Amino acid sequence: MTDLTGKTAVITGASRGIGAATARIFAEAGANVALLARSDDEIAELAGEIGAQAVAIPCDVSRFWEVSEAFEKVRAAFGSLDILINNAGVLKPIAPLAEADPEDWGKVIDINVKGVFNGMRAVIPAMAAAGGGTIITVSSGAAHNPLEGWSAYCTSKAGAAMLTRAAHLENVDKGLRIMGMSPGTVATQMQRDIKASGVNAVSELDWEDHIPPEWPAKLMLWMCGAGADAHLGEELSMRSEELRRIIGVQA
Repeated sequence: MTDLTGKTAVITGASRGIGAATARIFAEAGANVALLARSDDEIAELAGEIGAQAVAIPCDVSRFWEVSEAFEKVRAAFGSLDILINNAGVLKPIAPLAEADPEDWGKVIDINVKGVFNGMRAVIPAMAAAGGGTIITVSSGAAHNPLEGWSAYCTSKAGAAMLTRAAHLENVDKGLRIMGMSPGTVATQMQRDIKASGVNAVSELDWEDHIPPEWPAKLMLWMCGAGADAHLGEELSMRSEELRRIIGVQA
């Protein structure tokens, strides 16, 4: 297991699913974890479960000033900010492009694209000044392939993937380690929403087809270590059998 003792990780969308699993696994690896989400009660409960290594900071990632203020609170609590996991994301609306509510469509862009930009913009100058840091953005196969009813989600994930590549290009020479991580389909509430929609082939998958959220969390933990240095600027896929073996979830 990658040792994160003495490191501080900020995890957005930490209230449930991949975000909550990542918080637990990073804390087990020794990290201080800052849990950011709009769900005050859920992140407070998770921080209480983890203990003194965790702080819960309510934050809407679509608002830069809230992200910037949250990061200042993280530094005040733990003294540094070494890792950013850009995990916050929403899927809905699930609707044909020509019928989607424009306001709802825009909110997906605000959270899934602007939220990633806001996190990067708030942390990169400090990481560069400190000589290093790791930023991982949770991507999706939807970033690379359109799916019926998912125009907002696919577009937003494509934008976030390009932001990750751009951030790597501009900051790799400053010691920053920036990558994407595509988890595949994960057994979370988002998959329940997809199933209920009945739209496109993803909704037809059985629950047993989805991996547990701990798997992508373990992959991101490994990505925080030197073993992933050969993959800077890339998007790593949880579907890779080699990576599954490396993190110990597949023989």
